[in-house]
Amino acid sequence: MPRDYEIMIAFRRAIQRDTRGRQTVSTLDFVKELELVNWHYTLRAANKWIEMHTTTFRDISPTEGEERLFHLFNPNGGI
Repeated sequence: MPRDYEIMIAFRRAIQRDTRGRQTVSTLDFVKELELVNWHYTLRAANKWIEMHTTTFRDISPTEGEERLFHLFNPNGGI
């Protein structure tokens, strides 16, 4: 049985570091991690969850569509 708190755990597991050292998460990786904890999200639903439940991730997708890429940013400029 899926539990609500597992969604955030799956999101954290989907976070990776890119070649520039930024922490990024792709919608596709997030959906794969959700499947492992028995949540079945579409790419659109996963994007909506990221937009609604995270405040420090910004969309940096190189292409249009539902397969998006987000990166962690510091909105306070390091303060």
